[in-house]
Amino acid sequence: MKQGRTAPDGSYPTRRATIREVAETAGVSRSTASRALTGNGYVAPPVRDRVREVARGLGYVPDATARHLRQQASRSIGVLVSDLSNPFYAGLAAGISQQARRRQYTMMLADDGGSPTVEAEAAEAFVALRVAGVIVTPVSAEIGSYLARQRIPVVEVDRQFSAGACDAVVVDNANAARTVTRQLLDLGHRRIALVIDEMHWTTGRDRLAGYRTAFADAGVPLDESLVVTAGWDVDAARIEAHKLLSRSEPPTAVFAANNVLAEAVWRAAAELDLTIPGQLSLVSFDDVAWMSLVRPGVTAVAQDPVALGEAAISQLLDRIQAPLAPVRTVLLSATVASRGSTAPPATNRR
Repeated sequence: MKQGRTAPDGSYPTRRATIREVAETAGVSRSTASRALTGNGYVAPPVRDRVREVARGLGYVPDATARHLRQQASRSIGVLVSDLSNPFYAGLAAGISQQARRRQYTMMLADDGGSPTVEAEAAEAFVALRVAGVIVTPVSAEIGSYLARQRIPVVEVDRQFSAGACDAVVVDNANAARTVTRQLLDLGHRRIALVIDEMHWTTGRDRLAGYRTAFADAGVPLDESLVVTAGWDVDAARIEAHKLLSRSEPPTAVFAANNVLAEAVWRAAAELDLTIPGQLSLVSFDDVAWMSLVRPGVTAVAQDPVALGEAAISQLLDRIQAPLAPVRTVLLSATVASRGSTAPPATNRR
């Protein structure tokens, strides 16, 4: 039995089959086998089909790293996101993966959990793997600088730390936040809380700016004590939301700056027996599946993470093809999915 073949009992061999074994079994040269498997160069169709059938039978998998070294060109991209358990980042990765596959690139996916240390480690791994480029939802400016020194193209997506230094694809956070806050003001709400996770990244900073702009445009004084930082996960945020809604002068409406925070506010309201929207109006940035399944549904800013991912990889591949082209920031718009979670403020909350 040749090494690389499957044993009669169905067990797998102790090592991978090689291109040499494929060529010998198919009765062709190594160069012919390589052309048949890669599609680079002419091989008569019957020979090509025979080589590919032999490769399948042997369980042969091409060594992508070795091929990239020979060709001095990688067909892999690194993708680094902050939290794959969050539907937004999962959708973003899906959009990148789908578009990469169409363009014949493979995707190496990593999750940094929002940690700059893990982000740096992932960047170093991508460099070691000789990726053609990197798409990242950055948590620091260092990753863009590091990859630039390594001459690896990078596209920041969702948030931006290196404006003018590298390409980016982001959503118009400020305008979308202004729109939903203004809708609450138009309903008559004046005590509108913003529950937010951070105010230093462009996502949080721009959503806060849009919220404040809506108050300024309407000529309504803003109570800064209603801007509440509520942590990174549902449990921590639920505790902060519970405190907010239990105040002696609670808000009549809440704008949650992402889907995790919206879930936390929803749960806290239920614990306090506050009806939505009868006693509390709620809007969210990020529209995820549960918001259209609950009753009432939650009004939300609907950004398309799949489209965001597709735009990011298109920008990255354009950069790979034209490394000296001017740096671009692509700004995508977002829509508001209006549901039943908002109403004019109740005259008596308690």
